[in-house]
Amino acid sequence: MKTIFVGLFSLFILGVQAREPAAEPSVAELSAEVEALKAKTSTWDRILARLPEISGYVQAGCEWSETSSSFFIKRVRLNLAGAIAPKLDYRVQVEFVSPKIVDAYLRYRPFDGLNFQLGEFKLPFSIENTEYPPLKYEFIEYPLSLCRLMGFNDICGLSATGRDMGAMLCGSFFKREGFSILSYNFGVFNGEGLNIKDKNKSKDIAARLTLRPVAGLQVAGSCYWGEYGADYLRRVRYGAGACYDRGPLVVRAEWICGTTGLPQGAGELDSDGWYAVGGWRVMRTLMPAVRYDTFRENTSENASRQTNYTVGLLWQPVKFLRCQLNYTYEDYASHAASNRNVVSLMLSGIF
Repeated sequence: MKTIFVGLFSLFILGVQAREPAAEPSVAELSAEVEALKAKTSTWDRILARLPEISGYVQAGCEWSETSSSFFIKRVRLNLAGAIAPKLDYRVQVEFVSPKIVDAYLRYRPFDGLNFQLGEFKLPFSIENTEYPPLKYEFIEYPLSLCRLMGFNDICGLSATGRDMGAMLCGSFFKREGFSILSYNFGVFNGEGLNIKDKNKSKDIAARLTLRPVAGLQVAGSCYWGEYGADYLRRVRYGAGACYDRGPLVVRAEWICGTTGLPQGAGELDSDGWYAVGGWRVMRTLMPAVRYDTFRENTSENASRQTNYTVGLLWQPVKFLRCQLNYTYEDYASHAASNRNVVSLMLSGIF
């Protein structure tokens, strides 16, 4: 009996202890937990800071002329960009229409006046090629002189979206609020286009000098000297232009000329062209623009001239959608080609 009583009493004591609240943690224990949480958060912040920013866009539309009509997909691009260190960043951009890598480079930025870039990227030539990417450009198509002389649909046969593989030094001086008065670019490239090793021992050189006397205004000059292919065919380009883009007004003009060596001993071809653009931002989401664009593939033959007159309307109702409508009258000097009226519509979905 005594044993049973002692056992019951012991169970009662244990039950009372079980119902007693646990002791509250001390201030030191709480501080330790807070510091541990801070350490975990800091680690995750560092990890997230190293992850690339992911963006991209899809551009699709339709085109109509007297002789044809077609839907098209112009660009489908995915862009990855990030920083490895405070002054070392990178970018990788992939095109899924005719799949290829269009940008892949590392950039080191120790000073404003001296930056170093290595990989595949835009050639430092022309205002439009360097500073007006597709999501900033007012029209659906770039001007003829840029396309035919700077690797978009080049006379020499390159189709490289104005890019090449190489290394570049660039920088800016006399910094003001939002811009620098003087900037330069100097690069050495393969001269063979996207993702292609050099086919000869020489290297191509591209240089650009830009003066911005006031906000929104720039005057730029560019030159390109190189040899392409195993036959060391000459490819030389020069360009100069000016642009004012600030507030509601956009005015821009460039002149581009070049000499292109032709294969199989066919000699050399001198070409030139120029364009002028004017646009007005009626409101933040709506912008009409006009462009005069002329190009001579062979300067010694006036019949090689093509002149395009384009009227465009750009509407961007939301951040992630651009709508562009262009009408172009194509005027050919050659009697062998018929003039055309072309209407194009393109939508850009941005993510």
